[in-house]
Amino acid sequence: MHLLKTSLAALALSATGLAFAAPAFADGEVNIYSYRQPDLIKPLLDEFTKETGITTNVLFLDKGLVERIQAEGANSPADVILTVDISRLTEAKDGGITQPVASDVINKDIPTQYRDPDGNWFGLTTRSRVVYASKDRVAQNEITYEELADPKWKGKICTRDGQHSYNIGLIASMIAHHGEAEAEKWLAGLKNNLARKPDGGDRDQAKAILAGECDLALGNSYYVGLMMTNEKEPEQKEWAAAIKVLFPNANDRGSHVNVSGMAMAKNAPNKDNALKLMEFLSAGTAQQIYAQQVYEYPVLPGAEPSDVVKSFGTLKADTLPLVDIAANRKKASELVDKVGYNDGPSQ
Repeated sequence: MHLLKTSLAALALSATGLAFAAPAFADGEVNIYSYRQPDLIKPLLDEFTKETGITTNVLFLDKGLVERIQAEGANSPADVILTVDISRLTEAKDGGITQPVASDVINKDIPTQYRDPDGNWFGLTTRSRVVYASKDRVAQNEITYEELADPKWKGKICTRDGQHSYNIGLIASMIAHHGEAEAEKWLAGLKNNLARKPDGGDRDQAKAILAGECDLALGNSYYVGLMMTNEKEPEQKEWAAAIKVLFPNANDRGSHVNVSGMAMAKNAPNKDNALKLMEFLSAGTAQQIYAQQVYEYPVLPGAEPSDVVKSFGTLKADTLPLVDIAANRKKASELVDKVGYNDGPSQ
């Protein structure tokens, strides 16, 4: 993959309000702005180039993607946006940097609950917000999200920041299922069961379980696969070995899931190639490669997750449409502040 050429001149001129023609790109290119790490998507893009001959240029941003494309305006070279989490997909749509895509291929491959009704974004893989449980100290193999507020777990739970998009998605789903008042009671109960102030990332919660700081934690399922196979930081294998994955609400509505996804940029200069890439990403070969690479679940019906992911157990996914979760994100964020979640457990 080539590093995406940035049009600094375009940015400077657009800031002054001067109009000029959009920069020219070769017919055989597609430009990708990605929140996903380049090494995670490289196998996918290599296969796309192999099949189509279209070169992929990637610009990785860990933040500010929406603002970047807004600043570039009509001269933005972005064709396709790749991101994680329903929050960032809806931020892209709400930020006016996407355009609707009408594709029978994509609509056939991606179930309705994993795509925007207006065609502005599409899910590619799912991950579940699961419970990491200590193998040594937690005997049960079933749990619900609701149970996390049970006083029996007081001082036993660790999580990352309540305002992080992964937790906001879960809280938003609780609002959708139970209403705002009940979700507030649940979140307050969860807060009171925390072993410490929310801190670190999902992998840090598994580390805390190994250290005996807590018995349960909330975390995304794919982090378990990343820890289990981490050769660069082998201590993470020890963190993964200390926990078992519990899929909450497996016996009723199913576990909350979120997505990685894609969208076509509003001013895509290589629109035809962008559509080709998006249709490729929704189809079988890419779904299999992507899911294997990132330890997530394909959205394409019938496509299989990796053997590592299968080892976690069986995921029964909540069928709540992602648009319903997105609609409750603001309320979820307000509840985090209202109950003082990030202050940690009450003394």
